[in-house]
Amino acid sequence: MAISSRRQRRLSINIWPGFVDALTQLVMVIIFVLLVFTAGQFYLTDALTGRDAEVRDLRLKIQQLADMLALDEKANTDLRSTVAQLSSQLQSVNAERDALTNRIAELTNQADDATAAARNGAAQLQARLSAAQQQVAERDARLAEAQTTIDQLNQQILALRQQLQQIAAALDASEAKSKEQQVQIAELGKRLNAALASKVEELARYRSEFFGRLREVLGDRPDIRIVGDRFVFQSEVLFPLASAELSEDAKQQLLPVAQALRDISAKIPTDINWVLRVDGHTDKRPIATAQFPSNWELSTARAISVVRFFIDQGIPATRLVAAGFGEFQPLDTGNDEAAFRRNRRIELKLTER
Repeated sequence: MAISSRRQRRLSINIWPGFVDALTQLVMVIIFVLLVFTAGQFYLTDALTGRDAEVRDLRLKIQQLADMLALDEKANTDLRSTVAQLSSQLQSVNAERDALTNRIAELTNQADDATAAARNGAAQLQARLSAAQQQVAERDARLAEAQTTIDQLNQQILALRQQLQQIAAALDASEAKSKEQQVQIAELGKRLNAALASKVEELARYRSEFFGRLREVLGDRPDIRIVGDRFVFQSEVLFPLASAELSEDAKQQLLPVAQALRDISAKIPTDINWVLRVDGHTDKRPIATAQFPSNWELSTARAISVVRFFIDQGIPATRLVAAGFGEFQPLDTGNDEAAFRRNRRIELKLTER
């Protein structure tokens, strides 16, 4: 047992130095590895730092290249726009050049025509110059003849002046006589005006008597009245609606008028030139029939019917006048039936011719 203990102690003593050596080597290996790692880390850091600087440089160069590319694109766009403008200008210049070429050709043709015309004009002017020279020679001959004629005319003018003096003396005597005649004409005019006024007054007296007789004969009827110097019959009294034929009742209404007119006309002196004017009027509502295309025809036809009745009753046709006024001389401008009835009428007026 003692021997075993000693062996164990000897064995333990022998192991420890080897262990220390191994541990020492392991520490050296670790230190070496750390040195290698540190050196690698240093070199790696240095390499990464250089790589970052290169990346920044590359980024800066890329930005510069992008800016240059943008500038190039803008310049390219400007160049394209400039090229388009130059192309358009070139087309315009080509068109103007073609137009100018055509114009030059036209002007050349015109110049040729003008040159030919000028040559023809020069020839014509030469011919005219020769003719003018001949005319000048003939005119000189005529002037000589005219001078002789002027001398003769001067002698005739002298004789005419003497005759004019005699005529002036005769005119003075004629003017004195004309003044006397003008005084006589003025006096005759006054007498004529007085006579005309007398005739007008006389005709007015007969007109008043005629209207007075009609008032007595016809009485106070609302459809037959006197308006100023005219005797007015409503159309309904004499004619059916839209007709110009006198009814039998209308003829009976007009018969006293014709009798009164005959009696008065026998009293009117023959030197008074009088007429009875029959005026036809309608309302403003239009008419369009085969017989009466408008109110003109209707109003005139009604006036003519009354005139023909008076002629049948012995009134001379030379003392009658028929006139149609259509709807253009209304008594009432209203639009109701009462206004239309007032405007449809026949007027009798005893007046001068």
